[in-house]
Amino acid sequence: MPLFRSLLSATILAGSLAVAPGAAFAQTTPAQPTPSQAAPAPAAAFSDAQRQAIEAIIKDYLVKNPDVLQEAIAEGERRQQETQKLAQSAALKEAREALINSPHGVVAGNPSGDVTLVEFFDYNCGYCRKALADIQALIKGDPKLRVVLKDFPVLGAESLEASKIALAAKQQLKGDKVFEFHTRLLESKGRVNGERALAVGKEMGLDVARLTKDAQGPEVKAALSENVGLGDKLGLSGTPAFIIGDEIIPGAVGIEPIRKTINDVRQCGHASC
Repeated sequence: MPLFRSLLSATILAGSLAVAPGAAFAQTTPAQPTPSQAAPAPAAAFSDAQRQAIEAIIKDYLVKNPDVLQEAIAEGERRQQETQKLAQSAALKEAREALINSPHGVVAGNPSGDVTLVEFFDYNCGYCRKALADIQALIKGDPKLRVVLKDFPVLGAESLEASKIALAAKQQLKGDKVFEFHTRLLESKGRVNGERALAVGKEMGLDVARLTKDAQGPEVKAALSENVGLGDKLGLSGTPAFIIGDEIIPGAVGIEPIRKTINDVRQCGHASC
């Protein structure tokens, strides 16, 4: 039974008690309603016995028709997702410039690419490590793709330490070397922290003393503050999270859904043509 009809039936049953309290079970021929009976009685006008009777009828109806509750829950979830998507869409428009062109972002692929893929990641996120191969393959196979990486250290203090060093390393590295640092750190085995990030910097010939100092500097703080603010505004609850055009793709969904969205944005300007 459709949800609307089911709830309407329950409402009508409950309403019959409000119109004729005390006679609901004995009356066999319905009386003509008076003007005062035409409008439903407010809940406060019911006696305790009437309320109990209404609740019993509704409970009995729902027990006998559990699909009504399932439909109501599904409808509630659908509306919540729709509301969240509308809010995210508005937030995306507002945050577009900071997402795409912030000086704090790490850019990989073609800096002048026609489509930008933004990824929010955490260095200790296993799914981010899994998604790294997808990002590398997309960059290799799509010379027009621009990728912007956003440190989003949501998995604890060690992730925050690693992000600080990685963002500081950007001040010493140029071009593809920035993405190389990111790749090396994300491919590290075990937990990634500040010590591991400094070790990667040393392997790549960076000034470790400067790295340590810059990690506490204003540029790194500004980058992390901006990324966290963007994540909150967009309602991101974990990593990885990808943004392409007007679409937010949560989780490591694999390369094909991302590639399709990129192609759709390139073709018609939207995440789904």
